[in-house]
Amino acid sequence: MSYGQILRDLLEPLGVYRWEGSFQWGELQSAGAALDGVAGHLASTQREMSLATAQDEGLTTFQTLLNCRTGSRDTEDLRLALAALLRISGDSFTPAAMNDTLRGCGIPAQVSETGDPLRLRVTFPDIGGRPADFDELRRIIEGVLPCHVLVEYQFTVLTWDGLEARFDHWDQVEREETTWESLEKQTL
Repeated sequence: MSYGQILRDLLEPLGVYRWEGSFQWGELQSAGAALDGVAGHLASTQREMSLATAQDEGLTTFQTLLNCRTGSRDTEDLRLALAALLRISGDSFTPAAMNDTLRGCGIPAQVSETGDPLRLRVTFPDIGGRPADFDELRRIIEGVLPCHVLVEYQFTVLTWDGLEARFDHWDQVEREETTWESLEKQTL
């Protein structure tokens, strides 16, 4: 229902207005159209103000406020990543909290302590070798983790023992037409 009709319904019980073909009805329709426009802008603003419902401008504004560019591609992943960044507080630097933040940002990495209080280890458990977009991942990871801590990166590499565990004979490797590069990307 338009605001013009709402205004008419509010004034009709007074019984002092003539509606059909009257100047007053035209004024109410004009005022109602302006209110309809305002309501549309307010609905859009309300949607974009909440991280849970933001779609365009709101997500861009959150990214600007947090000074980040996440690795997220679609809207829902971007919302989760920004929510993870918003959860960071003074007590968010436990390994569990840091891992939660990285997962929320869509980064396939895991943080662990090294025993040295000024050093953390970051691994990529489901990725063999160095991730293809490592430079971007590194920028995001180092933007999330505490800046006073040295970050060590550890990559999963294929060893001869791992190769022997995966394949019984070298013929099996050749039958699968496996390249050395594809072998290095496998995780065992």
